[in-house]
Amino acid sequence: MWWPVAIFAVALLVRLVHVWQIRRAPFFSVLMGDSRGYDEWAQRIAGGEWIGRDVFYQAPLYPYLLGLIYAIAGRHLLLVRIVQAVIGSASCALIALAAARLFSDAGPERGRRAGIAAGLMLALYAPAIFFDGLLQKSVLDVFFVCLALWLISRSEGTALLYVALGLTMGGLALTRENALVFIVVIVAWIILKGLGAEDLGLAARRAGVFLAGLAVVLVPVAARNNYVGGGFYITTSQFGPNLYIGNNASSDGTYQSLRFGRGAPEYERQDATDLAERALGKKLTPAEVSGYWTDKALGFITSKPSAWLALTGRKIALLWNATEMLDTESQESYAEWSLPLRILGLVGHFGILVPLAVFGVIVTWPRRSRLWILYAMTLAYAASVVLFYVFARYRYPLVPLLILFAAAGLVEARDFFVARGFGSAVADLKACATVPGHLRTLATIVAVAVFCNWPMLSTTLMRAVTETNLGAALQAEGRLDEATDHYHRAIEFAPAYPPAYNN
Repeated sequence: MWWPVAIFAVALLVRLVHVWQIRRAPFFSVLMGDSRGYDEWAQRIAGGEWIGRDVFYQAPLYPYLLGLIYAIAGRHLLLVRIVQAVIGSASCALIALAAARLFSDAGPERGRRAGIAAGLMLALYAPAIFFDGLLQKSVLDVFFVCLALWLISRSEGTALLYVALGLTMGGLALTRENALVFIVVIVAWIILKGLGAEDLGLAARRAGVFLAGLAVVLVPVAARNNYVGGGFYITTSQFGPNLYIGNNASSDGTYQSLRFGRGAPEYERQDATDLAERALGKKLTPAEVSGYWTDKALGFITSKPSAWLALTGRKIALLWNATEMLDTESQESYAEWSLPLRILGLVGHFGILVPLAVFGVIVTWPRRSRLWILYAMTLAYAASVVLFYVFARYRYPLVPLLILFAAAGLVEARDFFVARGFGSAVADLKACATVPGHLRTLATIVAVAVFCNWPMLSTTLMRAVTETNLGAALQAEGRLDEATDHYHRAIEFAPAYPPAYNN
């Protein structure tokens, strides 16, 4: 098949143009936030510290990939971004192949068109281009999700396929911890498929080999954590602090550091531990630290249920909002340097993707018995993000799932309306009453579009945050004149933003 290769080539070309254009941006080599933390961690790994000394606090797979690249080729940030461009482009080809198989029940040609649409949507989706150019684990998040969807689309395969699916879910759990919810969904899907086919023995074997593949990845990590820290940690020990950050009386649904102004990764573990030990008056293990913050979060939820429900509602709205909620660096700041981001960001964004995906769900609803795993994966992962707090990169693994439905909707839109006479109804307004289902569909899509694109966060404030973070990074390197320039830019974007004045 030529078209998956063509999709890969288009995606790679766009990403390489983006990387080439941002190479002169100050944030290309001056790393901030988690990017700086991963880079420093990778340098230690490349220097021989492969085991480490503490229980993992952040997901480890991405820094180990960086460390491997550094160990082989040296620390070249351009090379890292090129490698990530290749990985991101492979994700586009995988989601295309997955869509082609998942929607082929309507005919191989329609499946192929859905595959081409899905691959091109991810290839040209502005946040995907942005994330693939960052030193962040998001590129691996979406790669593993796309690989898993492709394997799921081939669900009638051999036991080896289910082993591969287990390995893939293990890799995803080591980049995005809350993606562990996918494991429950997939096991349920395997068992229910067996019930439907009246072959529970086959289902049990498939579930067993899936879990075996998962264990191959996760058991060594859990054993390593136990060896260095004593205790059971499947991946990391930051569940409690993250739960509290997203569920306390001061939370607004996004990230807020435990101590104001100390959101950098080098402070997160230290502050979580120091505050917990001070409150309890004794030294704590990582599990006890996590337990302390979990108890505080649950205390807020149970003592102030109405406030927690209001907060949860805000997090749900933020999750589906068009605005890409920054962590450290905003997409808008990169778009100053990148033509692909400026052009594609006009249409390739979450506020358009979600309404298209909702339409795709409506169009494909008659096939829900085949596609229910996609609904379950989408809802389960969305709930896992809302349980904590919302970042653009935290919700990013939803994008391939939404693209599948959006692609199906685009391919089947004409038949959906024309087959039911909607075209003639549009020509004669009085006839609209004959197609109430279509009017409800359009009303639903419009309502979803308004909901998703309702302004909730300021993009200029996000640019101010990026400029302030860049100024702080330059200041830490002693480049004070450059830092001052970026602090002034931050004040120009958001005159009422205190951290820029503080520095």
